[in-house]
Amino acid sequence: QFGYCIGVINAPQMASKCTFKTIVHRIWFLILGPKAGYSQNAQIFPECSTFQMLLVIMLWSLSVAMFAVGGMVSSFTVGWIGEKMPRVRAMILVNILAVSGNIFLAVSKFGPSYVFIIIGRAFTGLHTGLTSGLAPLYVGEIAPTALRGALGSLHQLAVVIGILISQVLGLDFLLGKDETWPLLLSLAGCAAVFQTVLLFFCPESPRYLYIKCGKIEEAKESLKRLRGEAYDPTKELEDMEKEKEEASKEKPVSIWQLITSSTYRQPFLVAIGVHIAQQFSGINAIFYYSTDIFNQAHVRKPIYATIGVGFVNTVFTVFAVFLVDKAGRRSLFMAGLFGMMLCTITMTVGLVLQLEWMSYVSLTSIFLFVSFFEIGPGPIPWFIVAELFSQGPRPAAVAMAGFSNWFTNFCIGMFFPYVAKLCGPYVFLIFAVLLGIFVIFIYYKVPETKGKSFEEIAEEFRRRNKGGATGGATEMEYLGGAQQA
Repeated sequence: QFGYCIGVINAPQMASKCTFKTIVHRIWFLILGPKAGYSQNAQIFPECSTFQMLLVIMLWSLSVAMFAVGGMVSSFTVGWIGEKMPRVRAMILVNILAVSGNIFLAVSKFGPSYVFIIIGRAFTGLHTGLTSGLAPLYVGEIAPTALRGALGSLHQLAVVIGILISQVLGLDFLLGKDETWPLLLSLAGCAAVFQTVLLFFCPESPRYLYIKCGKIEEAKESLKRLRGEAYDPTKELEDMEKEKEEASKEKPVSIWQLITSSTYRQPFLVAIGVHIAQQFSGINAIFYYSTDIFNQAHVRKPIYATIGVGFVNTVFTVFAVFLVDKAGRRSLFMAGLFGMMLCTITMTVGLVLQLEWMSYVSLTSIFLFVSFFEIGPGPIPWFIVAELFSQGPRPAAVAMAGFSNWFTNFCIGMFFPYVAKLCGPYVFLIFAVLLGIFVIFIYYKVPETKGKSFEEIAEEFRRRNKGGATGGATEMEYLGGAQQA
């Protein structure tokens, strides 16, 4: 559902923008009357003034960005829900938001379209903000330790598969035409219903049952369902008992404590930084507005090029699933960001020169851009935050990292069209500069977490911060303070 809602807004934008123009036209007629120069029943402007077109762009940008606004708001509650409610039950309940939002999208053509689309995108964003925290949390808790990175990457794989499905269904001869775009926008509601049914067959997180609820027998039964009836859960239950003991020694950390405490300053900055790097890399500028970009690059059949982007995106995400537990998180992140930076430069060259053969340069650059993204910057931020923090500060850290991701997502969705209009073909040079800054940030600030315990990660932060001289945490402080020590 996450990926579908990101990608689906791209294909029908011309049809729905046309509807927005009609609405703006009728508002304009009511204000100015017949002297406006066109009839009230016209389906589209004969000529659009600059102000009218800016109003249409504003309404459309708001429709795109409200998805991120919803995610931004609900991401704050992920930590609280994760503490109070079983994972499977929580994911079932939040699908109510998804179904509600998609009903508004389905009927958007029969009312004030921009109002219904904005409301529908806000509801689906609220849902996705919750599930983008709950789903990785659930998967991380049911995953064997050796497969933690690979199974964590499956979250990103599901996202890109959703994007690809939305792009294929958005073809003109399928659901991308004027008559059917509301159906296209609302199909994620079917996925919500399907997921709700499937979740009834999923075992509850054994870690939640054991550590949070103290239900040992239910945790043991859940482990057998996950690992097989012949599996001996004794060793895994012993590990959970140790984790439970450590958690009982460590006080929960509020969001305010996380932000203000020097103890968690370094890991907190890293958690926020990797999510900002993911979004301000420019990836969602490609997903939200790729059809427009391919049009500017004079690519024939831009919608097929957009589908090509989704296909390449999916293939390289599969590749990342196998790679992330073999190579280090830090090196993959830096390699991905550096490759994306080079692609933004060649993409800009293709857009500036406007030669026929340069359209292939732009197309190739975008394909490589999304490939490098999925090597590291795409999947890693979703699970590295849980690796950086122990039990006490983890819920607050997940909430703040999710908020930063959604806030930057909102900024891209809302303001990229205006920046693109202002900068023209040079717009991606902005992302090139940002990507260069992010490479430097990852190199100097982000530790390697692959295969490391919290103690080893804390020691790495201490070493990078020169023994805590500039306000960083010592190892025992990072692991929970004097009480845990």
